[in-house]
Amino acid sequence: MQGNTKRFLRENFLGISMALLGVICLALAGILYQGHRVYPRFTLAEGQGLDGPDIDSLERANKAYERIAQSITPAIVAIQSTQVIKVQQSPFFSDPFFRQFFGDMFPQVPREQRERALGSGVVVSPDGYILTNNHVVANATSIQVTLSDHRVLKGKVVGADPQTDVAVVKVDSGSLPVAPLGDSNSLHVGDTVMAFGNPFGLYFTVTRGTVSALGRTEGGIETIQNFIQTDAAINPGNSGGALVNVRGQVVGINTAILSGGSGPGGEGGFIGIGFAIPVNMAKHVMEDLIKTGKVSRGWLGVSVSGLNDTFAKQFKVPDTSGALVQSVEPDSPADKAGMKSGDVIRKINGKKVEGSGELTALVTEMNPGATATLDIIRDGNPMTLRVTLGERPANLGERAGVGRAPSQGTLRGLTVQNLSPAMRNQLGLPGNVQAVVVTEVDPNSPAAQALEQGDVIEGINRQPVHSVADFNRLAAEAKGDTLLRINRQGQSFFIVISGDSGGDDQ
Repeated sequence: MQGNTKRFLRENFLGISMALLGVICLALAGILYQGHRVYPRFTLAEGQGLDGPDIDSLERANKAYERIAQSITPAIVAIQSTQVIKVQQSPFFSDPFFRQFFGDMFPQVPREQRERALGSGVVVSPDGYILTNNHVVANATSIQVTLSDHRVLKGKVVGADPQTDVAVVKVDSGSLPVAPLGDSNSLHVGDTVMAFGNPFGLYFTVTRGTVSALGRTEGGIETIQNFIQTDAAINPGNSGGALVNVRGQVVGINTAILSGGSGPGGEGGFIGIGFAIPVNMAKHVMEDLIKTGKVSRGWLGVSVSGLNDTFAKQFKVPDTSGALVQSVEPDSPADKAGMKSGDVIRKINGKKVEGSGELTALVTEMNPGATATLDIIRDGNPMTLRVTLGERPANLGERAGVGRAPSQGTLRGLTVQNLSPAMRNQLGLPGNVQAVVVTEVDPNSPAAQALEQGDVIEGINRQPVHSVADFNRLAAEAKGDTLLRINRQGQSFFIVISGDSGGDDQ
């Protein structure tokens, strides 16, 4: 058998060799083919890109934005605040299994819970003063400030002003890089601005956009508000950061966002609407806080509201810009200057007044004792009044008979006040009607679909509303669907405001 195999191999050696050679050639061809398929030859496109005067202009703009970012970023800080909250918690019987047997017979023991918040700030003086938001540092037990060079310093609150959401923090360090402050009154809609801060903990982020609007007072974000609206991306963590113009000057302090489905400043992401405190307002507050620890503001002594088309016609003004004087407090600066209920303030010191919120902001930016020149319209006739401002009282809302619904309730976004004689006459209400009149409605609030300026609220959830005090109490209790009895143009009827989830401040 073995001999036959050897004989077969000798006789067929040439054929076998040729077959093996063919197999090897096929294998090599397959390898070469696979190599060619996996690693094809290719050539990268190379070139200098587009050119021309228009491209050169864009490139110069990019270089300018880079310069602004390089100039401002060293003055931006991250602020981490820690707040200790006492919570009631039973150490042994908080478990439902035990509570079904023992109920609440054992007292709740207060325990401390630490909460941390991250925000931003702007260094405005080389010796360590930092502008930020009040809500970034409110009730903080400790403050940690991270500089752009990654140094971490301990900060302390010099002062805070909840009415404007401005606060000043100080760190003990000298020769810090600073951001120059500009003039927010020089801004125009359409101007390019850049927002600096630490959104979602992403340190030292820069975004760019435009000034979308000025003098925004809607939303009930703060007591005194005159916001810059921008579409430069602002997100949670940006609060207290800088809004900067194309000259590299701070023109605003980022403070709030309008996020989808949550109202001003609530949880959620950026949708193209952010708000910043004008730096002129922030600077006035900061200087007072550093010098005296409190803020002194100018005061006219009037209660004002915005104008709608009906009011503009009734009070004989050509359009809806301006602030309608609802009432004048006796012996106030406005009263001494001769102002009357029903006057419409159109300008202050030559600056056009778009609405009641802007008037309040402009007056409060001035110091007590300053003289304000007011251009008004009284019964269709233009007049000029000169008023020496007083100091804004701390309990101004109570004195002026103004009420504002809580930001968490169904009636959030509503501002009301007691009926003045002028408003009672204009609305055709008899003297025995005791109620409050709606002076402002936040367009993003649930009530905006049913209420408007000039509506008179007579009752809430079948309870009478005779005054602002009644409104404040009942509005605070209004949760879920809320029944209102209102009077509109002399007709009384019921409406229901549907409750939904409300927004918080950022």
